Amino acid sequence: MIITVTMNPAIDKTVDIDELVHGGLNRIKRVEYDAGGKGINVSKTIRELGGSSIATGFLGGNNGKTIANVLKDKEIETDFIWVEGETRTNTKVFEENGALTELNEPGPVITEEKIAELMSRLEGYAGEDTLFVLSGSIPAGVDKDIYGKIIRLVHAKGSAVLLDADGELFRRALEAGPDIIKPNRVELEEYAGMDYRASEEELLKIAGKFADQGIGTVAVSMGKSGAMFLLGEYKAKCPALSVKAHSTVGAGDAMVAALAYAWNEKLGEEETIKMCMAVSAGAVTTIGTKPPSRELVDALKEQVVIEKL
Repeated sequence: MIITVTMNPAIDKTVDIDELVHGGLNRIKRVEYDAGGKGINVSKTIRELGGSSIATGFLGGNNGKTIANVLKDKEIETDFIWVEGETRTNTKVFEENGALTELNEPGPVITEEKIAELMSRLEGYAGEDTLFVLSGSIPAGVDKDIYGKIIRLVHAKGSAVLLDADGELFRRALEAGPDIIKPNRVELEEYAGMDYRASEEELLKIAGKFADQGIGTVAVSMGKSGAMFLLGEYKAKCPALSVKAHSTVGAGDAMVAALAYAWNEKLGEEETIKMCMAVSAGAVTTIGTKPPSRELVDALKEQVVIEKL
């Protein structure tokens, strides 16, 4: 069973324009709305792959109702905690030249009572053969050690955890020992205190330290440079697939979904890697934060080249 936890969901509003004019009039060519937030994106992708998950976290207001209805229509099971205030709207502005400007709202303030309610809900799902996906930002009122607290809570009942976070959220959660992590290049550079673009050798060294600390699966997404994978003793890298990209937004969430799906289906190392590369490549071809179809994923898997390290 897979449980995705989205602390700070959003309506993702994606707009296409020719060129962003700062301080002037901008005419929008196309608008797309999606139920979003990293964990919700993961649940949507898992559903498209043919798997299932339970999406939980915090929802509020009319935006929250919209997200709940969208997930229901997609036949994704949900178990959200309802809070006061309005779930945020995040606006993503795409220019013709590929530039992306993101305007993310803060979201509602979460009370201690609601946090305790969520923790109790998660503990109820915890058990062997359950994977918790912790991904994305947290809203006001939530402590930055929340992911670490969840990891310790569900580990005590035999569950596994997949972590996708950055900054202090990432650092503090690492202390609790997640089972799977998916940092990207920038997140690893920030974690290591690098003020320059790290080489693949440096990224592999950092990832190797995580593996030495007992994290069984480390997937490092590197954008156009592909990705690296440390799956126990199995180490490999893959060049990025050649696809017609619309947007890189959601590619990381897609890889997280592939990792979760592979864990739940008990896929082998090579099949896991092929799934990760194909799903993330497929995600960049879609408009907004929509997941790729299973048909596209299966076609892209045939193009994956695995180079063992």
